[in-house]
Amino acid sequence: MKADAIDHAATIIADNRTDGTRLDTLDADIRPADLHDAYAVQERLNEILSARGLGARAGYKIGCTTPVMQEYMNIHEPAFGEVFASAVHRNHAELSFDDYVEPGVEAEIAVSLARDIPANGAPYDRESVREFIAAAMISIELVDARYRDYRDLDTPTMAADNFFNAAVVLGDPVEDWQGIDLAGAEASIRLNGDALGTGHGSLIMGHPLEALAWLANRLAERGRHLRAGEFVTLGSVIATHWVSKGDRIDHEIPGLGAVSITLA
Repeated sequence: MKADAIDHAATIIADNRTDGTRLDTLDADIRPADLHDAYAVQERLNEILSARGLGARAGYKIGCTTPVMQEYMNIHEPAFGEVFASAVHRNHAELSFDDYVEPGVEAEIAVSLARDIPANGAPYDRESVREFIAAAMISIELVDARYRDYRDLDTPTMAADNFFNAAVVLGDPVEDWQGIDLAGAEASIRLNGDALGTGHGSLIMGHPLEALAWLANRLAERGRHLRAGEFVTLGSVIATHWVSKGDRIDHEIPGLGAVSITLA
């Protein structure tokens, strides 16, 4: 995509997010044709959103890393987005339902980084990324379908829009995470106190750290890299649950603790 088309697409998506409106399909001349174009638009979008008050970017989310989410979204490869520090909450978030267009929740495992994962070290795998991890965390991602119909929207446009991200709730960092079987970890999710679902970490690309390696490699292809202090949410072990006003979601993983979110 040419620079003016990238800027035009990014501005429209930024307006959609800051105005709380639903995005229609972008015109063909500014619509990203593939994920390469999508991430170019995303990079420009996040510059605009930072300047509009969302502030610094603190980490990344990876979407569609699990079979359940790929089937749900009819997407057959992961996609990533950036998360703004202003959208990060710790342990519990009490948010206003009316601040979002069509909010949903996803139950995740996240990691934070002790040091940079340099681009020149790629390709990475789940073993080689271990040394860069400072801590593992339980997480809930709040997503927002800011679209006329996300089922009909093309994947590159969704990826350009940080792949639905609206907020993240991170649990307390577990620094001795190496003793936890992240693939075998079982997440349990409750909706208003009732069981909503369960899922194991192995659903995330066979092992959650495969998702971290995937992201490090994709960023390296773009001349970028993950940095010390950033976090990455690695994908949802349940299908997205679209919430209603007043709903509370609780998410628990033995060894990683619990987090919750309420949409008041």
